[in-house]
Amino acid sequence: MIEDLSEKIRAFIAIELPERILQRLVEAQSILKGRHLGIRWVRKEGIHLTLKFLGNIDSNDVEQVVAAMGRAIRPFSPFTLRGEGIGVFPDLRRARVVWAGVSGDAEGLCALQSDLDSELKKIGFPKEKRAFNGHLTLGRVKGRLDRTKLSEALKALSDFQTEPFTAQSVVLFQSDLRQGGAVYSKLAEVAL
Repeated sequence: MIEDLSEKIRAFIAIELPERILQRLVEAQSILKGRHLGIRWVRKEGIHLTLKFLGNIDSNDVEQVVAAMGRAIRPFSPFTLRGEGIGVFPDLRRARVVWAGVSGDAEGLCALQSDLDSELKKIGFPKEKRAFNGHLTLGRVKGRLDRTKLSEALKALSDFQTEPFTAQSVVLFQSDLRQGGAVYSKLAEVAL
């Protein structure tokens, strides 16, 4: 019997954000933190624009995933985005996630995500069932939330915006879940 020496890794594909954009997102988090909403905030190094969550994959499949990424992004060149607006998923009544929206070349972003989803489907990763909604997760709700306080906090940030930034590559990340939160490491980066 041949022994399988591969290991499982938790992985996702995302666009990395420049430091100045991350800093602006942390500023928005600080304003929200001051409202004492009972939210577990994402650390600065954990904020990114996720294109596809792969889940637990076989480490032997990394090469295939990177090849699919390369095929998907071939027709694309760098494009401009910006963080804009703060909101919650699924809605104010049942808020589970606090996010910053993404604007700019949203059409290009959606097309890139769709092509990536299609290429990954060819190698066995199911397509997303929900429509892609580009966002930057800032925090996750821990328990019951004061909707009035949350609504006021969101209004205080109604004009939130970052400066534009250029998406220049797509990154395959490994996610190690630890007691202090997930730690992400780059497995591969493919330039647009």
